[in-house]
Formats: sequence, structure tokens, C-alpha cells
Amino acid sequence: MNQNTHTTPAPAGEHKFGYVAIMGPPNAGKSTLMNTYLGDKVAIVTPKPQTTRNQISGILSEPSAQVIFVDTPGVHQLRGKMNRMLVQSAWQAMHGADLILVVLDGDVYVRRPESLEPDLEPMLKAIAQETRPVAVAVNKVDLFHDKSRMLPLLQQLHAAWPQAEIFPVSALTGDGLPPLLAFVKERLPDAPAQFPEDQLSTVPLRFMVAEIIREKLFISLKQELPYYTAVNIEQWQEDAERKFTTIHAVIYVGRANHKGMVIGKNGQHLKQIGIDARKEIETLLEHRVHLELWVKVREGWTEDQSFLQALHSASEE
Repeated sequence: MNQNTHTTPAPAGEHKFGYVAIMGPPNAGKSTLMNTYLGDKVAIVTPKPQTTRNQISGILSEPSAQVIFVDTPGVHQLRGKMNRMLVQSAWQAMHGADLILVVLDGDVYVRRPESLEPDLEPMLKAIAQETRPVAVAVNKVDLFHDKSRMLPLLQQLHAAWPQAEIFPVSALTGDGLPPLLAFVKERLPDAPAQFPEDQLSTVPLRFMVAEIIREKLFISLKQELPYYTAVNIEQWQEDAERKFTTIHAVIYVGRANHKGMVIGKNGQHLKQIGIDARKEIETLLEHRVHLELWVKVREGWTEDQSFLQALHSASEE
């Protein structure tokens, strides 16, 4: 579903441009939805909630519109400095957007209706008085053989957000995404494109590489350990003539006993993470890469404001 192909610009006055904040609880499929629209992987995706830690913008360029999707961390009510920073990042993205797109896990709320109200409460308060367009994507309809099971949920959402347009979708299969995109484009401001049509994201390559490594950590590590890991690119050397890049990255863990878990017996676990990450990084950069990974202990980093800010700033440099 790659939309970013060479296109003929729309005539003056007929082109849309704007920012869409993708909001929602953790693990609702926000990153998958953005990646599917872009036809490429910009945000990392794992089965674990709270994978996204920064605002990550993906650029969809079409003849009649350029849509900047801003994928945000999941809105939740967990405590701790890192969790507060994640939620603050999501609210900042919403305040700067032209349209708000709320993504919800329809499968969860059909199976556990009692979880809908506490999950929606933070967003309902924030969006209740919104005059900007609001769309609600009820995701994961591919998991329902009997679509009528969703009707009570859709009715609840209509009652909670009477000003919003509601779209049952599957970010994974693309089902229902074209009408949602048409709604988004119609309601963006009239304006020319602001980015080259072949640019896919606003985040720097270094940040995307760190995110790829972090994704492999999330997928390979068990239970809560991934949430106590962070990745920082310490060295980046490009050899343009050889089309070869050397990357040194540090994986930070929050406790001393976590270091051995990341490295694994005889270093095999860290080695496999490096192999998996390097393959994807080479696809991103379109040339060969030498990737070196180290693991360092930084106790309490999730509560270290300066360290958290440095990680956050890496996505904006």
C-alpha cells in the first residue's frame, strides 16, 4: 500500500496539507496504521504496549494532499517520570495538529467492555470541547467474523464522541482505511506541500536506527525488561565511496542483573539482536552496515530527567 510514488501536483488552491495526531491507548495499533498508510515502516511495531516513546512523523504525499501523521506514545495513567513524559509528548502532538485521529483496539473493548471507560477518560476530557475535526478508528476488525458484535461498542463511541466520525478499520489488512483517509484529507487546510514527495519521515536516520535496535530488544526480551532498556547511537561513520556505514550503539539497562539477560550466554542473545537489527538497517540505508552493540548499566534512568530529555531530543535533531 505504498502511496509515496511519483505524482503530479494538484493545481494551486486544490491541495491539502496538515498534521494528524494519532492518539490512543497503548497497543491499539497506532504505529501499524501509520506504517500501512505510508507503505513503509517508519515507526517500530511490537506486540508489547508502550513501544512508541517519541512523536514520530510519517509523511504521506499524494497528488491532492500531503498528510503528516504524528504517531504518539499511548495515553495512559501510569506513574513515573518516563511515563509522564510519554503522555506529555502525546498531548503536545495533539495540540499542534489540524486533525485528531483516535485509534482504539476494538477487539479488547468487545471482549472487555468494562475497560473502555477508564481507557477513554483522559482523551474524552481533552477532546470534549474540540472544534477541530476528530476521527475515531476502531481497529482490528479483522479479528471479528461476526461484525455485528461491534455494534454496542460503536454505539457507545457515538454517544461519547458525538462530534467525531467513527471508522471500523484493520490497520493490519487495510480494511476500512481508504474512507478514513478520504475523511482526513477533506478536512485538512488548503495549503501546498511542505516536504519533498519522496521524504517519508521527519525524524533523523540516527533515531530510526536506534528505534530498529530497540524494536529487536522488545521482540526478543521477555516480560518487563524491555521497558528498562534504551538505545543511544554513539558513533556513526559513513564511507560514501564504499557505500558503507559503521554504527556503534549503546543499549542502556536499568539494573545490573539486566545486563546479562540482554547479552545472553556467551553473548549469543546480543549477537542475534545485532544480526536482526543490521539486516533492517541495511534495508533502510540501502547499503552495507557494520553494527557494534554494547550494553551499559544506568540505574534509575527511567527517572533521570536529563537522560530522558536527551533521548527525546535525539528524535528531533
